[in-house]
Amino acid sequence: MQSLWMLFASFVFAIMGVCVKLASATSSTSEIVMCRGLVGMLLIAGFARMQRVSLRTTLPWHHAWRGLVGVTALWLWFFAIGQLPLATAMTLNYMAPIWIAAIVFTLGWWHKQRRFEWGLAAAIITSFAGVALLLKPTIHAEQWLGGLLALISGFLSALAYIQVKKLGQLGEPEYRVVFYFSVSGVIAGLLSGLADSYLRTGEFHILHTLSSTDFLLLGSIGLTATIAQIAMTRAYRLGAMLVTANLQYTGIVFSSIWGILIWGDHLELSGWLGIVIILVSGVAATFYNARSSIKTVGK
Repeated sequence: MQSLWMLFASFVFAIMGVCVKLASATSSTSEIVMCRGLVGMLLIAGFARMQRVSLRTTLPWHHAWRGLVGVTALWLWFFAIGQLPLATAMTLNYMAPIWIAAIVFTLGWWHKQRRFEWGLAAAIITSFAGVALLLKPTIHAEQWLGGLLALISGFLSALAYIQVKKLGQLGEPEYRVVFYFSVSGVIAGLLSGLADSYLRTGEFHILHTLSSTDFLLLGSIGLTATIAQIAMTRAYRLGAMLVTANLQYTGIVFSSIWGILIWGDHLELSGWLGIVIILVSGVAATFYNARSSIKTVGK
């Protein structure tokens, strides 16, 4: 079931990506980040009120760390998109599952607490090879800074996902994890937006004059981001970390399909081969984990 949660999250994240691409034509990164967080914060606050559940947490520093690394990764990701070919930026950012595997291996080896799942790690690396085939990343010498920041973004995303898993293990419900991350996005977007407007115009402005289309796109970004974040948080809380991380690669598949349907993007044979590799490795990782779990229970 946890695999379905991650697949659903990847699908909704892909829809959010379409909305971000459309909104970027008229809205700044600060506005997109702030509105994404604001809509999520209001939706979850309303949900908590209706369900009469508390948003109060006993883990403020854990949420602060998740917000810090998550929002920083988000900002570096947006910057890299502006500096690099989109395919390159996406490929480097999708190294997050490989970073997760590296971190899990290092911690497990250092503390001698668990054996490393080489089969799952191999599935993740295979998925990344599929991503590279699909996106065909390229980078030039003058783009080294954007490439480095995209790589750092992927690493910080891995830390954020690990923190999401830890919060789940500590008993923090999905809605609360997403709520505090949304709060972090609002604060970051607001401060950066005010600073950017002051540097450009000498005055403080939060939002530019929004059209009805802008409102629709920004609202859709917030709604889809909230739904996807909750589904992803649940997937990491319930599932094996490396399996869940590997299934994130399906987001590239969904995004590619949206690109074909909306913008008429053309995929070469290597691109379709990459999609097949991503899907097969995701299925293999899921079955590998299921078999390992059965063996563990049987012992």
